[in-house]
Amino acid sequence: EGKAPSESLKNLMGQCRARIAAPATEVAAQRVALQRTDGSAFFGHVITTAIDIDGHPGVIGFIQDVTDQVLMEKEREQISAQAQQAQKMEAIGTLAGGIAHDFNNLLMGIQGNISLIMLNKAPGHRDVPHLKNIEKAVVRGSELTRQVLGFARGGKYEVRATDCNHLIERVVALFGRSRKEMTIRKTLQTPLWSVEADQGQLEQIMLNLLVNAWEAMPGGGEIVLETTNVTVEENTPGRPPDATLGRYVCITVTDTGIGMDAQTQARIFEPFFTTKKTGSATGLGLSSVFGIVQNHHGFLTVRSGKGRGTTFRVFLPAAAPAPARGAAAPVSTNGRERPATLLLVEDEEMVAAIAEQMLTRLGHKVFLAGSGGEAVAIYREQREKIDLIILDMIMPGMSGAETFEQLKTIAPEVKVLLSSGYSLNGQAAGILNRGCRGFIQKPFTIDQLSQKIREILFSPAAPPA
Repeated sequence: EGKAPSESLKNLMGQCRARIAAPATEVAAQRVALQRTDGSAFFGHVITTAIDIDGHPGVIGFIQDVTDQVLMEKEREQISAQAQQAQKMEAIGTLAGGIAHDFNNLLMGIQGNISLIMLNKAPGHRDVPHLKNIEKAVVRGSELTRQVLGFARGGKYEVRATDCNHLIERVVALFGRSRKEMTIRKTLQTPLWSVEADQGQLEQIMLNLLVNAWEAMPGGGEIVLETTNVTVEENTPGRPPDATLGRYVCITVTDTGIGMDAQTQARIFEPFFTTKKTGSATGLGLSSVFGIVQNHHGFLTVRSGKGRGTTFRVFLPAAAPAPARGAAAPVSTNGRERPATLLLVEDEEMVAAIAEQMLTRLGHKVFLAGSGGEAVAIYREQREKIDLIILDMIMPGMSGAETFEQLKTIAPEVKVLLSSGYSLNGQAAGILNRGCRGFIQKPFTIDQLSQKIREILFSPAAPPA
């Protein structure tokens, strides 16, 4: 198996001659790649038996065509390998999401303290540039966790109907400005079906694939981008066994670079795996692409070879265009908001202390709860006084989702701002769909927190957002 049919047949005949010479020699039944008289290849199951013909030793052989069986076994092996890879990546994604969540809580402590210190500094104070540098480091850290959360299971932020052609044009214009040594050619199908996606994360997919292609062509080359409407069927090459059949938008990125061998291809989607020099890359680019595509219920394939370039194909489920939404009511950013009474629900002591100070500095009165059960008890007693609840999503015991449902039983119109170190994933989106008024991701600045509170409490007819 795996050899040219002529060589396989030559080996088989050699074994038969050996058995004629030594009839006691055991020759096990075997599967051999053979060739029919018309030149087509097939797999045969060969059984040989030593016989005696008028005193002369001989061998009689039986060949059964098992080509269909072999192909089915190969397909089962491929499906099993894909399933194992998917399970491994899901486990890594869950771990990555937990790490990113905890890291965002740590960044929240740094960012909160910086925000409070900055309130006490005049713009020209000598410490301000240093504080702003720390703030920039926090932003870079949060961008890194955004990539990790993109890889993690369920890491979507804001989903809306998206035209991939427009998004690609925008990303290519940005990417191509500083990379004049290569040619970017586009073949974009029009009209192209829309996809329900987070536009920021799709931009991240495209940038990561473009950067990967660019790095594979140190001496310059060509990148070809293509979009097509496709219908995925059972026999679509590279389709994972759990991928839904139907309409997809396919985005293809092809480069003329150095390519990859099979061993590298098997690992390119693992977090922190990189073929670049230590310190020159995070190793999160393609792993975040993998996670984002999975989170959007799509899949991707890769074809490459050493010296033959690489082709990535991203398949995203097509969707009908989302209905047009009315313009959101403007929110005034002049001056500070009117004082309100807020219930802050946060189990992390450091984050709770920082957030409470930020809210107090904004002029609000704050009730603090360290768990969901405590929050429900406080709200039941102080319902008439509390204007808004800032609710952490991930808490031990009673989760943010369970706490929200308990609060709604007390007051169906309760105003809740959801806060989390995770992204706006399926669980958070579900809470928003059940009437939560907004979402803010850690780490956030005092200005971002102030803006969210104004949107919910002081905008006319503020809708859930």
